[in-house]
Amino acid sequence: MSRFSHQMRLSSSLIRRFKHRLNAAASKSFATTEGSRPVLVHKRSVDILQDPWFNEDHRRFQQNVVVMRHGDRADNVEPLWISKAERPWDPPLVEEGLVRAYCTGRKLRTQLGFPIHRVFVSPFLRCVQTAAEVIAALSAVDDDRDVSATSDGVQIDPSKIKVRQGCGFSLIWSPARPVIYTLEFISPFGQVSIEYGLCEMLNREAIRTPPKDGNWGFNIVELQAMFPAGTVDHSVGRIYKELPHWEETVLGARNRYERIIQALADKYPSENLLLITHGEAVGVAVYAFLKDTSVYEVEYCAYSQLRRSITFGEDQTSTAGNFEVINRGQTGISFCSLSSDDSFN
Repeated sequence: MSRFSHQMRLSSSLIRRFKHRLNAAASKSFATTEGSRPVLVHKRSVDILQDPWFNEDHRRFQQNVVVMRHGDRADNVEPLWISKAERPWDPPLVEEGLVRAYCTGRKLRTQLGFPIHRVFVSPFLRCVQTAAEVIAALSAVDDDRDVSATSDGVQIDPSKIKVRQGCGFSLIWSPARPVIYTLEFISPFGQVSIEYGLCEMLNREAIRTPPKDGNWGFNIVELQAMFPAGTVDHSVGRIYKELPHWEETVLGARNRYERIIQALADKYPSENLLLITHGEAVGVAVYAFLKDTSVYEVEYCAYSQLRRSITFGEDQTSTAGNFEVINRGQTGISFCSLSSDDSFN
């Protein structure tokens, strides 16, 4: 909470008035007062009070982290692609991959049962392209489209991803006093960021043709321009300030994936996250948090869902429980328990 710049405390009676006005079919914003101080509140600013992932006393939040693999990559679909590619270590998606990514975004939007507040993406092109399609699907204004469509021509509303943002204000429960809330200023919209810690394993197990000069050539400005307009958060500091060193071990990469998942969740304890990354990371998101489990297949655009309870204390700190794996239905991951003959997908 300390990362926000302006705070104003509001009484419980004011909160009740917010909720009343939220349900009214009036204008998108309204003015109210607390004592003699006027406050302008956007209707979306009180969405947090309606969020079912906060319990009834507003002190506990069920945080969800979805870890997703990219779509179908060109070098695995077109065998001759790599022989004429300028960047053979960084294949794009093929058309089927774009379609799969957009459809998976629609699936997340309709089936998760909770909002996505923030998205983090590997800098590899296939992940950025996947994220662009998923974000478009999550934030589409008109979702009545052919299920085989991509994001071409889709009109989006960036605020549909981070539902707690809007007009610069967000309501957060403050445990310092009973039934006291905090109105905090935050930057409008902006919720997608590139994170180096989510990158592909930098070894020959994963990358057949690395750059000869060791320069991976990721142009972050160009990659960010691929995301839908108004969705990039330029203020976010990366957990990993630079790419891992080439020839990291498989075990080292797996440990990195576990660390980055945990670190991003800890950095944003009151937000649901979507991490778009690579197959190995999705596997780690299952077996690192589900004891005695082995993952044997991760399909394109497969995803794992993690959930934990966050409790906010009286000193405005938060205490997090352990993550549990909540994979419901067909999410594209096949794994089995090492302690039994059970298998799951």
